[in-house]
Amino acid sequence: MLQPVVLAHKSLADYTHIVGRPLIDEIRELAEPLKGKRVVQLSATAFGGGVSEILYTLIPLMRDVGLDVEWQVIYGREEFFNATKVMHNALQGNPQDLTEEQWAVWEQYNEMNARELSRGWDYCIVHDPQPAAIAGLEPGKSDRWIWRCHIDVSTPNPSTMARLRPRLEHYQASLFHVADYVPAGMNGGVNIVPPAIDPLAPKNMALSIEDATFVCRQFGIDVNRPMICQVSRFDPWKDPLGVIDAYRIVKEERPEVQLALVGSMASDDPEGWDFYNSTIAHAEGDPDIHILNNFNNVGAIEVNAFQSLADVVIQKSTREGFGLTVSEALWKGKAFIGGDVGGIPLQVENGVSGYLVDSVEGCAARALDIVNDPALGKALGRRGKEHVRTNFLMPRYLRDYLRIFTEVGRL
Repeated sequence: MLQPVVLAHKSLADYTHIVGRPLIDEIRELAEPLKGKRVVQLSATAFGGGVSEILYTLIPLMRDVGLDVEWQVIYGREEFFNATKVMHNALQGNPQDLTEEQWAVWEQYNEMNARELSRGWDYCIVHDPQPAAIAGLEPGKSDRWIWRCHIDVSTPNPSTMARLRPRLEHYQASLFHVADYVPAGMNGGVNIVPPAIDPLAPKNMALSIEDATFVCRQFGIDVNRPMICQVSRFDPWKDPLGVIDAYRIVKEERPEVQLALVGSMASDDPEGWDFYNSTIAHAEGDPDIHILNNFNNVGAIEVNAFQSLADVVIQKSTREGFGLTVSEALWKGKAFIGGDVGGIPLQVENGVSGYLVDSVEGCAARALDIVNDPALGKALGRRGKEHVRTNFLMPRYLRDYLRIFTEVGRL
């Protein structure tokens, strides 16, 4: 058996006051003919990334509208996750492909997990490349297969994609964050479905200034001084070293500024600790740079507090699948600066609800603008929150999935 994930109950009705009754009614109408359908979601990990955060809300809401849904985590050891990290980077454009030995490890673990998957599913949704071969190895275990890609595969390493693409032909549908991410040669059934955040989850629920202040003080933040914050994995694509460089430029003019780099370490990211240590080294012992992760007792509430109290929230990615931390920051009404890559421009209208940048210097200049003009930051944050309310909250995401189930069910 694959590892099942235990989930709390959630009610779609609780979101009505946030997203409006018309959307809730549309979801219930779509769900009616799907009631009782058996759905399994397969992922590589149950914590530490955007995929797991989404599923912790999406699956309970699917259950609430009548679907029979389970979430199962595939089995893997270090050799498997080392190989899939190389694959992940290669599919996002890194020139290093997997070795033949690593491809063999990927195949071996996919075969093992395919055998362990139980039968009788109406829909199997496979998340990302780690378990992507399963659909072709045991096609009879589900009536319909859907591949959900959470990364930018628009300009992949050609060799890596050439090995992966035949595996994707066994899926009746595929989902990508934005149209530009769809790799050349993908067959029919392509759907564009941006992800979303849960506004009622501990990470995103309304947090009082008093509570946010209390939490941040526990981690050594001087709450009376300006703070810049980035929340992300410790990953080269997220460019925490560039954030530190931008902070140093800001600090030359505003020496009271602090920086918080807040991240989580995932079980399927063996490079994470190496880059975490590189980030600490780059900080050079600066007491105003606070580098924190989930092993420092930083959980959802703590992330919420840092984002809520920050004067500027940054996501200075150089490559990005989507960047849910953008919508998280905007939902809290915060001034935002992000890399002009991936799904970030979908969430931010440059100069209206935040800023898009492509350099350390540009990031620093915009951060200075906001720190020097708090009213500007508040105006950006207000406009950003409304954009997220309309486009990037979980009920909309649930509706999109129900539409796809309906369409794939007709095949």
